[in-house]
Amino acid sequence: MRKAIILSALVCLGALFVSCGEEERPLPKPKGYFRIDLPAKDYVKVDTLQRYAFETPSYAFITNDPLSPHEKNWVTVQMPKFKASVHLTHKDVRGNLSEYLEDVHTMLTKHLQKANGMSDSLIVIPEHRVYGMMIEMEGKGVATPLQFYLTDSTRNFVRGALYFNFVPNNDSMQPVIDYLRQDIDRMVETFEWK
Repeated sequence: MRKAIILSALVCLGALFVSCGEEERPLPKPKGYFRIDLPAKDYVKVDTLQRYAFETPSYAFITNDPLSPHEKNWVTVQMPKFKASVHLTHKDVRGNLSEYLEDVHTMLTKHLQKANGMSDSLIVIPEHRVYGMMIEMEGKGVATPLQFYLTDSTRNFVRGALYFNFVPNNDSMQPVIDYLRQDIDRMVETFEWK
């Protein structure tokens, strides 16, 4: 009996020494991102421009391009909740369509240096005479993840680009980019020339 008591005391004492190792150091939490609340979809028509009209999200507002005040059809769709904006520039075609398409190509080439990939899709809305292309750039540091151009091929050409007002980390911003892509798609689908 005495051996059993001594043996169980040694086992308890051994377990106590084994369990009393070094204190565990706390592990740092992985880097996280703020939760982003996305508003419900609601759109209003922008019909105040001379050459075109479209629908924009109700949480956005339109401003004139401060760098080109003489260009009345160059506007910015401001989305302050997301610190984002869509810059729209309009040009009269007057036989210069190939030049404007080359400008789009040049701008895309500048952004491709930071992109991991690019995808594009044609825009064809014959009932509104709207034709163009949507270009999506993939990559962590791409300055403009979405760009597009629209034309009626004879008189009007509009180029649009989504920008964020901070250094982009598009991997973490992907839910917002996807959300804004829906709004830009709506702008394009409702686009009309005047």
